[in-house]
Amino acid sequence: MIITRSPVRVTFGGGGTDLPSYYSEYGGFVIGAAIDKYIYIDLHDIFIDKIIAHYSKSEMVDRVDQIKHPIIREALKMTGLTERIEVGTMADIPARAGLGSSGSFTVGLLKALHHHKKEYVPQQDLAEEACKIEIEILKEPTGKQDQYIAAFGGIISLTFNRDGTVLVEPLRLSRSTIDDLENNLLMFFTGFSRRSHAVLRRQDSMTKKKDQTMIKNLHQIKEIGYECRDALRAGDTRRFGELMHVHWLSKKKRSAQMSNPKIDRWYNIAMKNGAVGGKLVGGGGGGFLMMYADDSERLRGAMQKEGLREVRFHFDYEGAKVIVGS
Repeated sequence: MIITRSPVRVTFGGGGTDLPSYYSEYGGFVIGAAIDKYIYIDLHDIFIDKIIAHYSKSEMVDRVDQIKHPIIREALKMTGLTERIEVGTMADIPARAGLGSSGSFTVGLLKALHHHKKEYVPQQDLAEEACKIEIEILKEPTGKQDQYIAAFGGIISLTFNRDGTVLVEPLRLSRSTIDDLENNLLMFFTGFSRRSHAVLRRQDSMTKKKDQTMIKNLHQIKEIGYECRDALRAGDTRRFGELMHVHWLSKKKRSAQMSNPKIDRWYNIAMKNGAVGGKLVGGGGGGFLMMYADDSERLRGAMQKEGLREVRFHFDYEGAKVIVGS
């Protein structure tokens, strides 16, 4: 039995500039963090000539190309494990919640498969393999941040070069800055689970068409990412919170599907009750509302009155790892 865990992530700034349609022309930049909410993969040999996969559904097939789950199918094909194997998954957070669970799932699955083959794969290569499956093979309208943050863990900045290479830089933050973020960065589940593909497909299409409004918006988002990094390095967490607000206002201009009246209402209530700034985590439309607060208890109380469930978290610094291996 092999069990891996891989963290999901929150994005602080620059989200959207990690799509190939943007970074291949202009270069991208994202700052984000892995948190201690995980996707778990379990894997073991079986004694029948079948391949079994358990997720929200269960499959039992004779050949790998018969597997309907696209990521499981392509990961098995990529690693050459195509017989007598059973794969299962569990998660700490709901699917389609904007925390990069798909990228985390892919990284964790590849980690388990390579461990099964007794292969050591460096974090960078693991992230790139996951990106190849999701972006190149499956043609999903997604970027590279989810896979890299899941593989590396920590609070990191990611520079996406035009040639597709990625520079990973851990942020060396003070203990007081990290404590401040973990105490005052609050995350609430909106109750809306959604696939961000519609928003991302539109962004991807408009970027490829050289739509200047979209490109200008992504340029601004990237600059906010750099400013967020600098504010955190300086320990100026209030400035970081203010930048999150600017980021959210800019992000909403990208698509009418980015928010909805309920989310806008909750955001405005948060801003009147101790929040400095915040945004929806992920592609938009639902998932988790993350706010940085001057008064975390006041904000927590206001959101509880609205019926929103808080998910408390700490940062994860280990990235994808094998927690049971035989």
